[in-house]
Amino acid sequence: MKSIIGIRHEDKYLMERRVPLVPAHIKELIEKYGLRFEVQSSGKRVFSDKEFSEVGAGIVQDLSNAGVIFGVKEMPSTFFQENKTYIFFSHVIKGQSYNMPMLNAMIQNKCNLIDYERVANDKGQRLIFFGRYAGLAGMINTLWTLGLRLKYYGHDTPFLKIKQAYTYKSLDEARAAVSEVGRDIAAHGMTPMLSPFVFGITGYGNVSRGAMEILDLLPVKEITPQELVAAGANLTPDPFCVYKVVFKEEHISARNDESDFDLQHYYNNPGEYHSIFEQYIPHLSSLINGMYWDSRYPRIITRDQLMASYSVNRIPKLLVIGDITCDPDGSIEATVKGTYVEDPIYVYDPFNAEIVSGYETDGIQIMAVDILPSELPRESSEAFSSALYEYVDAIAECDFSKDFAELQLPMDIKRALILKQGKFTPDFEYIQDYL
Repeated sequence: MKSIIGIRHEDKYLMERRVPLVPAHIKELIEKYGLRFEVQSSGKRVFSDKEFSEVGAGIVQDLSNAGVIFGVKEMPSTFFQENKTYIFFSHVIKGQSYNMPMLNAMIQNKCNLIDYERVANDKGQRLIFFGRYAGLAGMINTLWTLGLRLKYYGHDTPFLKIKQAYTYKSLDEARAAVSEVGRDIAAHGMTPMLSPFVFGITGYGNVSRGAMEILDLLPVKEITPQELVAAGANLTPDPFCVYKVVFKEEHISARNDESDFDLQHYYNNPGEYHSIFEQYIPHLSSLINGMYWDSRYPRIITRDQLMASYSVNRIPKLLVIGDITCDPDGSIEATVKGTYVEDPIYVYDPFNAEIVSGYETDGIQIMAVDILPSELPRESSEAFSSALYEYVDAIAECDFSKDFAELQLPMDIKRALILKQGKFTPDFEYIQDYL
């Protein structure tokens, strides 16, 4: 017998409005497979209770009857019930200490845990993700932040026309606003003293491509990292455009033994590399970080590098860092915390490593919203649901009491099964060391 499927309301963040499955897909799943859905009532979700009810889902206050429960973000330790299956972004695969109590609760309750972050094909490519929408919202927010930051330094620029992503009714409305700014820059230019205005983007995956979708609505000239360094301060000033530089791993890190960079060697032996990103910092106006990072790899920018590059009594070249990946104390060491949608930016003082909320003080401006896709909740949920849809019936049908090898699950999902009846599956036994 297929399990009742529950959709949990999101409560980790005030402004978290996404859903893992949208009403249109739930309607199809009910009609095609005869699945039963119970949706936990929510007053803030981007899709209303009524929209779910109209497609045949039950609206409930708790999910006690559901055997399979889908969510987006982490769930409280007290939420889990014995022998149930939970699917969400658990953020435990790096051994994140703040989520170990939650994981312990799941182990004690003999739960099954499937993590979207590990749903991948046989080439290791992720299949269910919000990354593109993190990039889209992150770039919109970075441009909005630039307008505020430049205003603080006395410059009224076209960027002041851009608002924070969540305030737009749709992604199309946000695109139109950025496109208008692009036309303004192309026609009238920006303050000449700000030129050349250079955007750096780290990475080339879904997050970075999403960011570039927005940036490319401006009049953009793309140059390589090598060209940026070669030109340096002599890069042609052009107030009628902005420059774009995309950084890959080979531009960010180098081998300690000074031999040629090798990407696979870098992945296998990150400890044998060091950051060389410092050479670009003096030439960047804004940096958008969209690259995966964990503690094995060299940082992209350290606090010491920022302190060395920052000068008091003048407008800094590097005005805003849009840290879309948002790893606190991670690849961008000045990202000391993730921020909330309702309090999205802060200024980092490179001399004492302290932060001040907002933008009206001296230092390096950081935008590091932790749930960027929720600023575009409807579109990001629809895209995510489209990818998740095809796996829902198999998860509802699965008998998790069988041995791991015998589980009737698509391999894409099986690769993402971290816990089976409270025990780590083979690929995730390493997490035991972090408990």
